[in-house]
Amino acid sequence: MAAASLLTILLLALSITGSPVEVNNSPITLPIARKLSVHNGTINALEHDKARVAAFRLKDYNLKHGSISVPIANLGTVYYVAVGIGNPATTYYLIVDTGTSNTWIGARTPYVPTSTSANTDEYVTVRYGAGYFSGIEYTDTFDFGNGLTITQQWIGVASDTSGNFGEADGILGLGPVDLTRGTLTEDTDILVPTVTDNLHHQGTIHREVVSISFEPTTSTQSMVNGQLTFGGTVRNKHGPITYTPRTTTSPASRYWGIDQSISYGSTTILSSTAGIVDVGTTFIHIATDAFDQYQSLTGGILDAATGLLLISSTQYGALQNLNFNIGSATFSLTPNGQIWPRILNTYIGGSSNAIYLVVNDLGTPSGKGFDFVNGYPFTERFYCIFDTSRDRVGFAPTSYTDAITN
Repeated sequence: MAAASLLTILLLALSITGSPVEVNNSPITLPIARKLSVHNGTINALEHDKARVAAFRLKDYNLKHGSISVPIANLGTVYYVAVGIGNPATTYYLIVDTGTSNTWIGARTPYVPTSTSANTDEYVTVRYGAGYFSGIEYTDTFDFGNGLTITQQWIGVASDTSGNFGEADGILGLGPVDLTRGTLTEDTDILVPTVTDNLHHQGTIHREVVSISFEPTTSTQSMVNGQLTFGGTVRNKHGPITYTPRTTTSPASRYWGIDQSISYGSTTILSSTAGIVDVGTTFIHIATDAFDQYQSLTGGILDAATGLLLISSTQYGALQNLNFNIGSATFSLTPNGQIWPRILNTYIGGSSNAIYLVVNDLGTPSGKGFDFVNGYPFTERFYCIFDTSRDRVGFAPTSYTDAITN
């Protein structure tokens, strides 16, 4: 199904409500809310996820020349944040994405220059597989609301876009700043400052850290389901944190990449290897050889309607933990954490009472330097900390780690 022909988009929108919370070196926390908006028909969420993962795995600077045509924008589940830009501000709705680092607007709502706008005269192009944007970098005031403001934030203003970015005006990039290298057309070695960069450099936050927490899906209605925190963590939202260095193995090292092994019960299905953590990926993806073992051990069969592994109630009762061994700790995804929320089954073309697993085939064998993506099912069960200051990623259990809501 082509992105441009989608009849249904499952939108998980992030809106900012409430007031900032100050804890631990004054990080700033924004409550985030999920809004489900479904149009006519259903969406193949796995198809879009696989396209995104393929673009991650294949991404290199030659993508700017269009040598590979795969969409990176995940239109199966999209997370939005509302941002005011300029003074007076115009509100733009941006996709929250830890898998890219350039922040830009103009896919829908036109940019409105104001007294705080400044043209940098730097042309920018970022290609997301089959989609892209190109335009000019501006600096402007960037307002999340509730007093969280960044001055002179670099923002790409699109003059040309291709691909379907859904209802978004652009992207809020929360990935490592190195991902911006090569995106400026003329000054290819210059890094474009990210939102997290500027919050730190302007003294708004003490540490260049962004942490994200979600809660499992329990309703199709709009609901506050998590928090986005700049500068640290929220102490009462997580247990002990385990940090691990960003991997040095390419291509995972370009993203929020880590090294981990995975076991199903006591059986190792993926030896220690490199991959990434990404809140914008709907499912969990593992190397083909690991997936084959997982399918065999769970007894799942590929479902033609959704593309996901389908299991029976008896097989669900026999599921064992899926263990992510990271650093000195093990983060166990319980049987309930391994299944798609049944309340959303029909939105992905599934049967309402069926049980679908959220673990999928990455499409390549292990040993390629990009052997897994710990996507949303992982990040909704474990608190995630993306720490630029110390070049590491942290994880912690939450009160939802063992939830049985799916």
